[in-house]
Amino acid sequence: MKPAGTDLLDAVARALGAGGASVDLVQAASRVAWSVIVEPGDSVAGDLLAGLGPERALGAVLLAVDQEFDALLGGCVEAEVPGAEDPAELLGVLRTAVERWRPRLANLDVGEALAAAAAVGARLLVPESDGWPSAVDDLGPHAPVVLWTRSAAPLPGSDRVALGVVGSRANTVAGAEAAAEITSTAADAGCAIVSGGAYGIDAVAHRVAIAAGTPTIAVLAGGIDQLYPAGNVQLLHNVARQGALVAESAPGTRPTRWRFLARNRLIAALADATVVVEAGARSGALNTAHHAAQLGRPVFAVPGAFASSASVGCHRLIAQGRAQIVVHPRDPVAGSRAAAVGDIGGAVPDEPLLSARQDPEVLRVLDALGRRALPQEEIARRSGMSAAEVADALALAQLQGLVVPSGGGWGRA
Repeated sequence: MKPAGTDLLDAVARALGAGGASVDLVQAASRVAWSVIVEPGDSVAGDLLAGLGPERALGAVLLAVDQEFDALLGGCVEAEVPGAEDPAELLGVLRTAVERWRPRLANLDVGEALAAAAAVGARLLVPESDGWPSAVDDLGPHAPVVLWTRSAAPLPGSDRVALGVVGSRANTVAGAEAAAEITSTAADAGCAIVSGGAYGIDAVAHRVAIAAGTPTIAVLAGGIDQLYPAGNVQLLHNVARQGALVAESAPGTRPTRWRFLARNRLIAALADATVVVEAGARSGALNTAHHAAQLGRPVFAVPGAFASSASVGCHRLIAQGRAQIVVHPRDPVAGSRAAAVGDIGGAVPDEPLLSARQDPEVLRVLDALGRRALPQEEIARRSGMSAAEVADALALAQLQGLVVPSGGGWGRA
């Protein structure tokens, strides 16, 4: 990268916004460069940034591209980065990494990334800026180099407990009901909801959180300007208006299978606990659960029918002792709140898990409807429930296919 000019540093300052008042702009520009160069979770890059700092590490790597490894290796030994006790072996690791980064180093353009972020109103976060979610630092060398956000609210921090809700893209009706109940319960408890913006369980979690008025965070697998999947673009815009979209890859980066797996570690890190609602034998949600367990975060799994292929992954997590069974929708919420204060124990309430069909508020709403569609206010009057309770019950009933919007009101399906 060429020496950072005034225009580039001004662009970095604009991207950081008010939260970057105390940030070294040259270091921040170097971090943006690194985010263009490396794939998410590159531990060699993480070790270099931690040991040498973004600017020095970038300069040494640029020299190494021309086979001048002395500055890079010497700096690593001096800073005692992991592996420095065996310089010969470390040199091999560095050579491999530089070859991996070489194609992007040849066309490095920090200004292009900043311009693409500005085009969609995205903000840049670096570890030194206000609003950086310190929870992701638990990922160590696999932590993100930078984060890009499109948000109306700060990312989860010490002031708000966060629950990760993940699961199958091809969910069942029962899975949608469970996700909705868990998310609604978490919202009532004041939790933020973290998920991946995908079809299926992710989308249910985001939609219920939005309907409940609680912040929800969608972690993207590509750049902050790459809203994917196409069918969820409007949903993701709604997430940005009420919560936050988050990405670590540089703007313009397309989602790939590998990046979906890599982003799962961010979902696990941002959440105080993670619940897997449904997961097939090879579901990506199991990858999120694995990351959460590695980070020491509580993991929960919702049981399903023993013959259901959509629940095989959840059953394996429970059977192998890698996840706690969800007996009541409050269980993951209790786990999140306990983890937020450093207590990952706690007993599971001795209460049965209710389905939405058995939910007394859903039944009251259905009874109030009778045979014709009614406005929500009339349903509240007939059922003796508050407007908020009616809204939640209608959402659950709609997920089951029991009610449909009709003529400005609601009717039985």
